[in-house]
Amino acid sequence: MKKRAIVIGAGLAGMSAAIRLAGDGYAVTMLEKNANVGGKLNQRSGKGFTFDTGPSILTMPWVLEQLFSSVHRNLDDYLEIERIEPQWRTFFEDGTKIDVKGDLPGMLEEVEQISSRADFVELFRYSKQMYDLCLDSFYKYSLEDLKDLKKYHTMSDLLKMDPMNTVATGTKKHLNDPYLEQLFNYMVMYVGSNPYQAPAVFNQMIYVQMGLGIYYVKGGMYQIARAMKRLLDELRVTVHLNSPVEQIVLENKKAVGVLSNGTFHAADIVVSNLEVIPTYERIVPEKKARKRAKKLQASFAPSVSGLVLLLGVNREYSGLAHHNFFFSENPEREFAQMFKEGTPPEDPTIYVGVSSKSDASQAPDGKDNLFVLTHVPPLTLQKGEVDWDAYREVVLDKLERMGLYGLRESIEFEYRFTPEDLKDLYGPNGGSI
Repeated sequence: MKKRAIVIGAGLAGMSAAIRLAGDGYAVTMLEKNANVGGKLNQRSGKGFTFDTGPSILTMPWVLEQLFSSVHRNLDDYLEIERIEPQWRTFFEDGTKIDVKGDLPGMLEEVEQISSRADFVELFRYSKQMYDLCLDSFYKYSLEDLKDLKKYHTMSDLLKMDPMNTVATGTKKHLNDPYLEQLFNYMVMYVGSNPYQAPAVFNQMIYVQMGLGIYYVKGGMYQIARAMKRLLDELRVTVHLNSPVEQIVLENKKAVGVLSNGTFHAADIVVSNLEVIPTYERIVPEKKARKRAKKLQASFAPSVSGLVLLLGVNREYSGLAHHNFFFSENPEREFAQMFKEGTPPEDPTIYVGVSSKSDASQAPDGKDNLFVLTHVPPLTLQKGEVDWDAYREVVLDKLERMGLYGLRESIEFEYRFTPEDLKDLYGPNGGSI
């Protein structure tokens, strides 16, 4: 008889765990509280527009290839993945525009318009060194502290990680241009961190993006979730939707199953795809779990949350690329407001994703689908109530001022997600993204 495994949550990590367990011979059951799989990688449609409501940029697609090949499947049979160029189009208040390119000669042409090619090349080498150092640790193991890091690296390696610098001071060592500093510092937002506090080792994100490329999945990023669900079905994994887990059941300090909708599901292994702090807070019944959650809260602050506007507009903005960033004038002030003062930035950096630029199926002819994301503090850091209607106006004012003329009058479909919505839908600590 097969051993039984239960996976709580059908986000990408949960589905990945279920695929691996099924490949190892377990009888796997997944329990998902929402009506569809994918977790934060979701999709919403209306009036002919389609939007990915979560991650919009794919990096390192070979991670998916390895997952599918682990159960003897070819990813190309499930997904059509294409590389995106330019990677980002970035806009600054004074009219400066920089395209970020994975094509190194093309990127050097962009850089030399405002800065030194040699400085950028040195930054790129520095970033690649960080990435190469982390291949044997960060990308293979769960690391909590310096003690864990020392298991996999020599002292020489640790010093090469530039431990005395932050992301921001690390970029400043190599660049002498405020536009490029702000642009490359912002790449740490892939992990929701503050570049003025995050360790310099996260400058590897520059190489992860520019050296390894960024990608899109035809039909929308949600196709990744659909492909994984198809694979789960092929592996005969049972997936129960609309099935929130109330409790992980313990016997002699060992998980023996879960309670979902009042029904007990027995298991030899229980995997929670809910974040670790909410898992301890909500579904592990022991008092020690609550203490563990408080300890983790003190050590690991949640990453940023976001205000998301899905805007279907009745025109095409020819100046936009697939991925666009409208930067703040004062990035230090922006991050201080988010991470120290607990307020949405007065002058936020705004991401606008327009997948219809690469995929005509995402919007009607002659129209664009704008995924607008502004980072804001997580709920645990917010000082007081936020008027999201008023903040929407701040966002739209800035976009119209910086080139998206007539945006308000062009909107024919709109949907919004706030930090409270993100917490209710997906259960992350503080509504983080």
